[in-house]
Amino acid sequence: MSGSRGDEYNQLAALIAATRETSGELFGKAMVTWLRRHVSFDHCVIFGYRGASRPPLLFETFSPTESHVFVALYQEGPYLLDPFHHAAVERKEGFWRMRELAPDRFYASEYYRSYYSQTKLAEEVGFFVPLPGKDALVVSLMRLHASGPFGTADARLLRDMAPAVIGFARLRWPALPADEPAETKQDEAIAPVNEFERAHIWKSLSLTPREKHVVDLVLQGHSTESIARAMRIVPGTVKVHRRNIYRKLKIKSQAGLFARFVEIMDARKDQPAI
Repeated sequence: MSGSRGDEYNQLAALIAATRETSGELFGKAMVTWLRRHVSFDHCVIFGYRGASRPPLLFETFSPTESHVFVALYQEGPYLLDPFHHAAVERKEGFWRMRELAPDRFYASEYYRSYYSQTKLAEEVGFFVPLPGKDALVVSLMRLHASGPFGTADARLLRDMAPAVIGFARLRWPALPADEPAETKQDEAIAPVNEFERAHIWKSLSLTPREKHVVDLVLQGHSTESIARAMRIVPGTVKVHRRNIYRKLKIKSQAGLFARFVEIMDARKDQPAI
């Protein structure tokens, strides 16, 4: 990247100063300016994650039209199937590429075809920042199809920069903003994430806990073999669960299952956050 060493020091000083600002916008702009000095990207968005609750937006660089897809639609429910959301809730830390986190059938999933393809992204990468309790935030960098994916050298550089990015993000957000009602008790807030915790999303379906877990993994884009590994059961048992799920829900495909997911998300809009 062009510019003198003095310019870089000034940008870094501005970023450090922005960690003490009350505005996430100022911090985000300073972070983007500093990162773009080293690697090119089209967009940056910072989301907070707190279990299955609707993720608060902390910063974005989108136009209003782009924000509708990347933020508004995402917050309505697709975040629940986002590999970045899962990685954040699972307390991953550091720099990760989407391809490193996505399930084996993610790019053929109904979620990808119905929502993610609308983003027109060539690649998304992120800095994962665990916070106290179950909270986390992710600083995502995005490149559109016209720009192409991040190169190997770019990814290596961003991985090297991860400790600094994570440190700055924690200085700015030592905890997520409490701008939404918190129904969780203090002792529950610091409890470890249970692998079946997300199954309550499907509580309106007449399924067993194991079947709800299978539904969750199928919608994320996991194959039968991947589900078997995640649940520590044999693939044949997964197939039995899937047949039972389809029979109970009177559907015949993953498309039908995704349609049910959309119905559930629509029903949640007027309900308190989970």
